[in-house]
Amino acid sequence: MPIYEYQAITPDEACRRCRGSFEIYQSIDEKQLSTCPHCGNKVRKIISWCHSAVVESHDENKHVENRVKEYEHSGMWSHAAELADTHSEKTKDQGLRLRALDNYKKAGYDSDSLAKHAKIDND
Repeated sequence: MPIYEYQAITPDEACRRCRGSFEIYQSIDEKQLSTCPHCGNKVRKIISWCHSAVVESHDENKHVENRVKEYEHSGMWSHAAELADTHSEKTKDQGLRLRALDNYKKAGYDSDSLAKHAKIDND
């Protein structure tokens, strides 16, 4: 869902939330706001500066991701889990850790031991 930015038309009469500017999640289909949801003051949508993050992935990470996908596609859940688990330990990648746990479950590992494994790593 997109984030839109608004600001008060008359900042002198605005609450502290809309005096500067505020962001709100809205569906593309939703009508744009005409008043502040907090104080009722009239607001207008403003054009935001584009902020983006570029995440570069190291070649080894790409290789591991591709290998895990191959294992998953082949139904080799324990291989995928082991590779993802080992690599997530090294890189501290929580997303890869969760993927490893999911693959362990698919491979038939006991869910109680997996819960302990996940809990130990989150401490």
